Amino acid sequence: MYSPSPKAKRIEVRFPDPTANGYLAFAAMLMAGLDGIQKRISPGDPLDKDIYSLTPEELKDVPSMPASLEEALDNLKKDHEFLLQGDVFTEDVIETWIEYKMANEVNAMRLRPHPWEFALYFDS
Repeated sequence: MYSPSPKAKRIEVRFPDPTANGYLAFAAMLMAGLDGIQKRISPGDPLDKDIYSLTPEELKDVPSMPASLEEALDNLKKDHEFLLQGDVFTEDVIETWIEYKMANEVNAMRLRPHPWEFALYFDS
């Protein structure tokens, strides 16, 4: 819940969903946070507004997460060096994870119409 009080500031992480492996998700988020601290990466300015009340014009300046699993896996493939620090993850684990997700989820979904696509074109 949005609060204008300076004592109510917090960090929200909403992108892992209930289908995520909690152990891997939280380890990866912790490693990303530590990487940001070590490299002094700016987290950006705080968003001191209720995000649900922003106009489309204001929302275009708010960074967003990948829009699909495939896009997320592409980003992971390009940038995962921080996950290898301290032997938390290995290159083999990351490569295997990407290969598994591509073969069993991304490519499997490509073979089937999305329910909206089915309703739009076939269900009349």
